[in-house]
Amino acid sequence: MASPRLLRRCLLAALSAALIGSAAVGPARAESTAPAAAAVTTFSDTFDGPAGAAVDGSKWTLETGDNVNNHERQYYTSGTKNAALDGQGHLVITARKENPAGYQCWYGSCQYTSARLNTAGKFTAQYGHVEARMKIPRGQGMWPAFWMLGTPVNWPDSGEIDVMENVGFEPSTVHGTIHGPGYSGSGGIGAGYTLPNGQAFADAFHTFAVDWAPDSITWSVDGNVYQRRTPADLGGRTWVFNKPFFLILNLAVGGYWPGDPDGSTQFPQTLVVDSVSVTTSDSAAGVPIRGLAGKCVDVAGANSANGTPVQLYDCNGTNAQAWTVGSDGTLRALGKCLDVSGGGTADGTPVQLWDCNGSPAQKWALPAARDIVNPQANKCLDVAGNNSANGTRLQIWTCTGGANQKWTVG
Repeated sequence: MASPRLLRRCLLAALSAALIGSAAVGPARAESTAPAAAAVTTFSDTFDGPAGAAVDGSKWTLETGDNVNNHERQYYTSGTKNAALDGQGHLVITARKENPAGYQCWYGSCQYTSARLNTAGKFTAQYGHVEARMKIPRGQGMWPAFWMLGTPVNWPDSGEIDVMENVGFEPSTVHGTIHGPGYSGSGGIGAGYTLPNGQAFADAFHTFAVDWAPDSITWSVDGNVYQRRTPADLGGRTWVFNKPFFLILNLAVGGYWPGDPDGSTQFPQTLVVDSVSVTTSDSAAGVPIRGLAGKCVDVAGANSANGTPVQLYDCNGTNAQAWTVGSDGTLRALGKCLDVSGGGTADGTPVQLWDCNGSPAQKWALPAARDIVNPQANKCLDVAGNNSANGTRLQIWTCTGGANQKWTVG
């Protein structure tokens, strides 16, 4: 798992002090498909500006210094030499093979310069959809990352969420990890995601994201969910992810985990960032969806396995009934999406829980008429047989306006 990303002692002290001080669905519904809980983008940077310009100083701070704790080889600089806009809507973080002028690194001599940016004191997130679209560098010794630290910083007790890390000797794999008290450094809890067919992440842009709720964090790459962590994964240790975290982008060189660059590594190397955003909603922590007889849309057995039936059940306030309305048209619970089985469009096709994959089977429109409609099928979320008994399976059916197709979100 990921190594700890401690700040240099003097930087950490200063930072801690500063932190303290959808488509139309038929003629009758085409005009009204707004979700019941509106998505709100609370942070966004698309890095628009002239080539060579600095990043927006109202959003980002450039850190300076080295990182002795990880045995890294770079010195982070200010200015635009190592972090600048390219004039095409990207931030380019550049690692160069050079000694920083006038600085002797804590760990021997620095051999490289690079950049690290954070939003500390300017923006913090607490829950929501956090994502960055990036193209990472390639080569032995490269260590790009998009991650978050809890405030005020007192690592590891304050927590760390690694949305994406890559080490150059694994060109096809990225890692997502959480760190906290008793599960930090090499003991962090996480997993990797590997592209198929030997593709390298450095060959194209990819979107790296977490969906963060009070009792879960779910990681995805290009919309494909690959892991979900909850307090149950910590073995009784403390879940510290219920407070504000700030964002960090950086490109490290060398360190205990990636190892040093070698003769195969070409410089300069770049981490190209197309966009960073944090999206929340009125239902960011999850809300119930109530229907027939005042009962709730429920994931059977609170089981997050793919294919778990979605049913009607007495409302009970559990995570199995906590749904979020995604800005991408999804309805999510337990880190996965409400899905029409097999992508079917026929009356009676059941709905289930499944990994979010961006398919039309997982898109839903919520018209003002209180239907929940799958636009691909142009059919409504429906309680089978108009049966209000606990455990009745939900399905899609031609929209009729009946009480078994009326839902209240929240």
